[in-house]
Amino acid sequence: MFSQMRIRGVGVIDDAVLELSPGLNVLTGETGAGKTMVVSGLGLLLGERADSGLVRTGSASALVEGVVQLPPGHPALARADEAGADHDDGELVIARTIAAAGRSRAHVGGRTAPVSVLADLGQLLVAVHGQADQWRLKQGDAHRVVLDDFGGSEVHALRDRVSELYDRWREATREHDRLVSEARDRAREIDSLTASLEEIESVDPQPGEDAALRSEDARLAHADTLRLAAAQALADLSGDEYAAEPAPNVRDLIGSARGALTPATTHDEALAGLDARLHELGTLVTDLSADLTAYLDDVELDPQRLGFVQERRAALGVLTRKYGETVDEVLEWSGRGAARLDELVTADDRVERLGAEVGELQEAVVTAALALSDARRAAGEDFGGRVSEELAHLAMGKAVVQVDVRRRTDPEGVALPDGGRVRLSRHGIDDVEILLAANPGAAPRSVAKAASGGELSRVMLALEVVGSRSAAADGASGPPTFVFDEVDAGVGGRAALDVGARLAALAEHAQVIVVTHLAQVAAFADRHLVVHKADDGRITSSSVSVVDGDARLRELSRMMGGDPDSEAGLAHAGDLLEQTGESRASTRKSTRGSPRSPSSGSARTSSPRSTGTGRKPARSGAPA
Repeated sequence: MFSQMRIRGVGVIDDAVLELSPGLNVLTGETGAGKTMVVSGLGLLLGERADSGLVRTGSASALVEGVVQLPPGHPALARADEAGADHDDGELVIARTIAAAGRSRAHVGGRTAPVSVLADLGQLLVAVHGQADQWRLKQGDAHRVVLDDFGGSEVHALRDRVSELYDRWREATREHDRLVSEARDRAREIDSLTASLEEIESVDPQPGEDAALRSEDARLAHADTLRLAAAQALADLSGDEYAAEPAPNVRDLIGSARGALTPATTHDEALAGLDARLHELGTLVTDLSADLTAYLDDVELDPQRLGFVQERRAALGVLTRKYGETVDEVLEWSGRGAARLDELVTADDRVERLGAEVGELQEAVVTAALALSDARRAAGEDFGGRVSEELAHLAMGKAVVQVDVRRRTDPEGVALPDGGRVRLSRHGIDDVEILLAANPGAAPRSVAKAASGGELSRVMLALEVVGSRSAAADGASGPPTFVFDEVDAGVGGRAALDVGARLAALAEHAQVIVVTHLAQVAAFADRHLVVHKADDGRITSSSVSVVDGDARLRELSRMMGGDPDSEAGLAHAGDLLEQTGESRASTRKSTRGSPRSPSSGSARTSSPRSTGTGRKPARSGAPA
């Protein structure tokens, strides 16, 4: 609910604070005092298009600020969190400023935000109904939403079941159609993969084989060079036993050097160390000579083996040109290709299984949609009857509301058991339209077109009263706040009392803000606010205050056309308050035990005769 709203520099309003309460808040005042500016300011706060013409003459800017109290987990708090807003225990402050030059800014929870965020919050917080109606039921799908909400948990459960089955059916259908349409592509891919895998399998490459063969190829191709080099090195180390004249070699030279050192090693430890190192060197030369001998034995000329290695490398080269840089990459590609081939080969089986699944899901979703359609028809009859009853108390006694629930026929749609075909959606098979026959003999038409400006607000009031009662009985809640501008246009007398009683009934489950010129409506208020106009001869300005006690009696007397200070007028106003108080007590008694919407806050602290208790102090500079 809105606990407070501040308006500064909007139209004739200089600076005013509206202290709002749970239940029914009524706004009254003389013609031209600025009641409409309050509604316009609220519209700005809810994201409506900014018009610099609303900025008060002489003001640099206009400001509208609202304090909203919301229960934990409310969707509006979640949306505010997405915008980076701060809020304290569910108290959210939203604001809108408009410069005289036309620039507009929005703030949510102390943070600058796009105006679209205010519009999103407005959808969750407030339903506004008025003569210049921006009525949500002008959108076709909204009729279905209103009916489904009235239908309660039974309709919601069926609708959710239809949505779930529809999503599964559409997903299975898309997958089935994709597989069928890709059949040729799959066949071509199967042939290509099969040929590639057979080619790889025929070569049968082994991990790391290409590197090993590359090394062997180089050794076999240069066997002569390798043998000559190894033989020369061996001769230099150990000598050539087949040479006619032995040549000096490393091993003999080391032996000679040791022969020279050894006799003297007993006289000097340093020389003994050098001798030891010569001994180690001789051992290394002996080992190296043995390794060279073994290498010479291993290196052989083998043209046949060389031919095989080169042919094998050529075969592996064909594979690495197509499937990877190395044999290991070729083997990885082969593994992926085999998995893909298996998937493609089994796709036909999947097509068959999906075809059966699509048929089963379509049958299930059609069955659920038919059950939902039947539930909507039953709810529609009940809803139309209840709204018609409400209209009878709102100076529209001849009006009849019907809810037309009809199937969306489509020659190419899904088949029904009775042979018909319909277009199916996540919401079922129905088009829903709320129809109004405003006068006897008139053909029912869409309520948005059949109702005049004055009637439209009353029709909306009846819809909201019926819907709120149903929601309360079902433990659900609608928008926390309803706003009605001139809902009582064109009515008076007893009918005006009925309008007030219906507004009070709606206020049992939500916060209601009403702009009215009828005392019969204002007398039902839980909080009565008056817009006062002042004129100093140069500038007209308006302020807002809460009236209670004698001040409220004087306002009601003024609204009834009498002297606000006359005893007769005050007595008449007192009688009216007593009459409306009895009416409200009767209404509350008849609805006692009905669950209240969490958005309506705690029990009210004021009676119809005594309002305004428990108010916060008005802000500085604003009348209270």
